[in-house]
Parts: sequence; structure tokens; C-alpha cells
Amino acid sequence: MPVLILSVRADEADKVVALDAGAQDYVVKPFAGKEFLTRVRGLLRDRSTDAVPSVLTIGALRIDAADQSASMEGATQRLTRREFDLLWMLASHHGRLVRQDMTLRAIWGPTHADDAQYLRVSIRQLRQKLGDDAANLLFIAAKPGLGYRFLEAPGD
Repeated sequence: MPVLILSVRADEADKVVALDAGAQDYVVKPFAGKEFLTRVRGLLRDRSTDAVPSVLTIGALRIDAADQSASMEGATQRLTRREFDLLWMLASHHGRLVRQDMTLRAIWGPTHADDAQYLRVSIRQLRQKLGDDAANLLFIAAKPGLGYRFLEAPGD
């Protein structure tokens, strides 16, 4: 979901914090209506070109969003709904860090944004099912205290 910040704060530090936190654009009030609408259209246009396909194939892993399934080298992996949602979220952002709080809100809901243990347990279970281990990472890399990154290619 694209995020555009509309604020009265014109300080560069405020803009940097908002953009670093994930906002795609920052507009300071007062603003011109036509410029604002053009920025919104641009964000929506950019979003349509970033569409994630319904099937992701990364190395030997194939993830199908339509039938909520995952397979490794053709063998179907039995995943819970939350494990699949977590796998899809990470894989659809492969190569990029997915923040821990964002993942918790998306998978478990806003009341669990601080329940990092839920995420750690699910990541551990998902890694076991994918044959991923800490000594030889194939798919999921942790950034302690920040989040997780699905590797672009196994071993990255």
C-alpha cells in the first residue's frame, strides 16, 4: 500500500524519518491541489507496475498464492495458513528487509505488533519445513531486532 505523508512539518529531519519508515512521498502544507493529485496518481501508477505475480519461483521453491501452496523440488510442503502467509509476505518482498512489526501486524493483526515471539516461532517452523538452517541459509535471513529478508537466490 503506498503511503503519502501530508504534514505541516517542513523540517528535513521529519521528512527523512517518515521516508525511512516506509512512506513513498511527503507533502508539506500548504500545497497545490493539482500537484497533490499528480503525486497520488504517480503513487498509484507506480504500484500497478510493481504487481507481484501469483506464482513465485525462487531456486527450488515454488509458491502459488492462488491455491495457497508451496513446493520444494516438486514436493508439496504442508504449511499452516499463517506459515503460508508469512512465506508469501517474505518471498513477495525477496531481497528486501521486511520489518518485524509490519509482519506481525499483517499476519497476526494490529494487537500483536509487539509479539515478536510469535514471529520467531513461525520463522523457525518455516525454516524447518524448507530445509533452511542457521549454518547454511537458503531462504530466510534475520536482521536481529529489525526483521527478516527473503534471500534473492538461495545462499545470498
